[in-house]
Amino acid sequence: MVGQGADRTGGEHAVKGPAVPARPGRRPPPGVPRNAAAARDVVTRLLEAQFCGLAGEGPADVVVADALLVTSELVTNAVRHGGGLTGFTAEVTDDGLLLTVADASTRAPVTEERSPGVVSVGGYGWLLVRRLAKRVSVTYLPGGKHIVALVALA
Repeated sequence: MVGQGADRTGGEHAVKGPAVPARPGRRPPPGVPRNAAAARDVVTRLLEAQFCGLAGEGPADVVVADALLVTSELVTNAVRHGGGLTGFTAEVTDDGLLLTVADASTRAPVTEERSPGVVSVGGYGWLLVRRLAKRVSVTYLPGGKHIVALVALA
């Protein structure tokens, strides 16, 4: 696992940040990405480190794009709707990219019902996460929740 530095154990990589409550209008705790762009950078570095030098053996570009989109949507939802990002981990496992995003809200993610033919702005993030991830789970904790998403890399 990789903490705030870089370490390898068991052939898996991970990047972790502490899961502590965030306060509205304040920066996330140390080690937690400030926003979706920073979280995408963490995942990009992780995937590059995992698959560097493996000519033709890394995930396809479309798979990486899906992983980055899931990362972006989970972190954006935590910041916009979850009371702030309180923790973030990304780990490559035998099953794929395992993302854990913690926020300060105990409210469930919302899926808005859409009328056919009606175009609206926003509200697609949770649907995208559920569609692109192999598995998604939500664990409710006092003062917040953790959302875990597994994105296949093959």
